[in-house]
Amino acid sequence: MELLQTEFSFTLPKGYVDEAGTLHKQGTMRLATAADEITPLRDSRVQQNPAYLTVILLSRVVTSLGGLSMITPRVIEELYTSDFAYLQDMYNRINQNGSNTVHTKCPKCEQPFELELESPGE
Repeated sequence: MELLQTEFSFTLPKGYVDEAGTLHKQGTMRLATAADEITPLRDSRVQQNPAYLTVILLSRVVTSLGGLSMITPRVIEELYTSDFAYLQDMYNRINQNGSNTVHTKCPKCEQPFELELESPGE
């Protein structure tokens, strides 16, 4: 019986610095549900600025980040752009492919293989 992986660990390229100056890099993201994508559409911030959907969506599916007790839209807003882009890409990979991998091939022998993505420094 095949088990469905629903949570994926990550390490942000730069990391989130909280108000106390603590750096948070390791986290977990879960697969999105239909409600994760539909519910934010009712939020006035999304209605005024559709680009804000990604901020709310990531705050719903990022389940942990370092020692933070809650991942709020404000936390996502305060990420460096490289970390924000990393999480957007990861969200797309795990929700479209069911894994944090990309399909590629060896540049020498052309043999195809899957590569699990990790952020720099892992």
